[in-house]
Amino acid sequence: MQNPSPAGPPRTRLARLGGLIARHPRTWVAAWAVIAIACFAVAVGGVTGESLFERLHSGAPTVESESSRAQDVIAESQPALETLTMQVTGADLTDAATVQAGASATREVAQVPGVKTVRSPLLAPGGVTDPSVAPLLKGGTPAAGGFVTVVDFEPGLDKAAQDAAETQAETRLLAVATSMDAQGSVGSTSKVIEAITTTVERDLLRGEGIALPLTFIVMFFVFGGFVAAGMPVVGAVVSIGGALLSLFVFSHVVELDATVVNIVTLLGLGLSIDYGLLTVSRFREELAHREHEVPTREEVAHAAERTVATAGRTVLFSGLTVAIALAGLLVFEASIMRAIGVAGVSVVLVAMVVAITLVPALCVVGAKRLSRKAVEPTSDVGFFSRLAVGVQRRPVIVIVGVVVVLVTLALPTLSMKLTSSGTELLPKDAPQRVFFELLDRDYPALSAPEVTVVARTADTAAVTAWAQQFRSSPGVEAVVVRPLGSTDQRVDIRVAGRPTSDEAQDLVTTIRGTSAPFVTLTTGQAAGQIDFLDSMSARAPYAVALVVLGTFVLLFLMTGSVVLPVKALLLNVISLGAALGVVVWIFQEGHLEGLLGFTSVGAIESMVPFLVLAFGFGLSMDYEVFLLSRIVEFHRHGAGNDRAVSLGLQRTGRIITSAALLIVIVFGGFVAGDILIIKEMGVALVAAVAIDATLVRMLLVPATMTVLGRWNWWAPGPLRRLHDRFGITE
Repeated sequence: MQNPSPAGPPRTRLARLGGLIARHPRTWVAAWAVIAIACFAVAVGGVTGESLFERLHSGAPTVESESSRAQDVIAESQPALETLTMQVTGADLTDAATVQAGASATREVAQVPGVKTVRSPLLAPGGVTDPSVAPLLKGGTPAAGGFVTVVDFEPGLDKAAQDAAETQAETRLLAVATSMDAQGSVGSTSKVIEAITTTVERDLLRGEGIALPLTFIVMFFVFGGFVAAGMPVVGAVVSIGGALLSLFVFSHVVELDATVVNIVTLLGLGLSIDYGLLTVSRFREELAHREHEVPTREEVAHAAERTVATAGRTVLFSGLTVAIALAGLLVFEASIMRAIGVAGVSVVLVAMVVAITLVPALCVVGAKRLSRKAVEPTSDVGFFSRLAVGVQRRPVIVIVGVVVVLVTLALPTLSMKLTSSGTELLPKDAPQRVFFELLDRDYPALSAPEVTVVARTADTAAVTAWAQQFRSSPGVEAVVVRPLGSTDQRVDIRVAGRPTSDEAQDLVTTIRGTSAPFVTLTTGQAAGQIDFLDSMSARAPYAVALVVLGTFVLLFLMTGSVVLPVKALLLNVISLGAALGVVVWIFQEGHLEGLLGFTSVGAIESMVPFLVLAFGFGLSMDYEVFLLSRIVEFHRHGAGNDRAVSLGLQRTGRIITSAALLIVIVFGGFVAGDILIIKEMGVALVAAVAIDATLVRMLLVPATMTVLGRWNWWAPGPLRRLHDRFGITE
């Protein structure tokens, strides 16, 4: 059979790599199997003594700022202690015998090694009617039959001692409730973190448990066989192992938030399937050019070389563009953003290397099986070429129509509000979320104030006089001034609503804009979020510049045009705006709560827009590279602009559509998760991929390239000469 592919240039390094893989495919497969087993054993199996999930943390994103400096001052005078809190309901606090039994059991809690103090109305010198214990009583009086007991642990305990102390203290606390014939529930910050990390782990298993079988089924129909369908899945599993190991390593360098695992692993899974699909498809296409019924070793080697040289080049370009998009996160000050950036880049590199080494090796090993199903060279005419021709007949109408749709979808972003949730990340019925919601409702004095001001002066009277002006601010319920060490004062201001509500944020802005006869530092969750967003906004231009410049250079080296990279960047911005609009419409405005299984908090998690822009941009460029690489290939071999576009869309349309469907399945698996930020990320990236692979790639790209015509390939003379010398081609 005659090979219809254009005659290739001299063998490139990628082609030589393909030849090496073809000569020793089983060695490559065995090596990757060992690597994958080792990755899972270290990251999940805990062979080093602890697993990745045991090293995760949770909390609002922070940066070095006024808020963090205030927290440092507070910590110097009032070091934060690990605590354990029990809420008791249904106790008869008017019965002396019941109170005596509870007090006796509470004293045993204080005997637990590692416990520093126990605060309980049962131990008050004046009994449960002592006015000093009113904050610990539900409703402020014994009549309601509810109270709390707070256990403070000794500072500086190592993890083993802390865990042992908490376990014993919890057992004895619950025994207090039992002794009073009442109901008790226990909560703590460490329990919230444990609940979040456990839920993250469960969501990860659930997401992959949904995604991997469904992707295999879809690829079975795409490829028409189990062997071909299984190869990208095997590559994805290996990439997940590499992703988890990279996260495990980074957890020893920086504190990793629990949500990072799902976000980064989700990306690695999606990219691996995309790249595997592209690689296997190209191998089958090249294998279909063979002359013998059963492919010879030379024909298999040639197919492997061509696959790695062509699809491998596309994977390299795609991986580098995604890595550049994620590298933009390294510009930000927030350690969590840098951690996601570094981990994300490493995961992309793993997926890229797996796609150009392991997957081709699997193709070579299964070449005979693949040859039975190998397709004839892709026809130049089909659904996608006809779609391209239809678009090319009325490109302006298509451009206007699609842009109107995308702008309409993007409109909700204009009203976007951001927040940093704590227990709200958990499902509404999660025990720890319920515990703290009841604690905040019934014992407001024990909850952290929404706004705290550190006044750097010993003059309590001056601070009190200054703080009085904020009592009349919207939403303010109480202003309390108390000493903070010997030289500072602490002003705690309680505000109705969520800690990051508009009222709390407006109050922070007001306080910071109000002059005082002493130095003030404002902190709290609202202040921390303002500082975080200010820091992100200040660094965003540099991150955007890095991503835009890096992407432009890569696409220029691939296409030799300055117009195509600029067009790709503009189209991605429009599609990402539409994806964010969908997220705001759903999660902030509260649509589809029942269908998606969440409770709206009236805002979007503060990290989501930045992560969606980084991850969504990378995935959008992924499909851009898939399509452009084929268009450029045909154009370089003599096809006119419109012909190159229709051929490129015909050859990649099925792959892009299949890859997008698989990515939607992958991200859809995480939409079914319970952690709110993961659910938001899942929906955002599902929307981004669906919009990009349909409206943008199939309609906007051919329409805009038709309107631009020969200008698609324009570059100034000096840049053309630069590309002739340094451009990356097959």
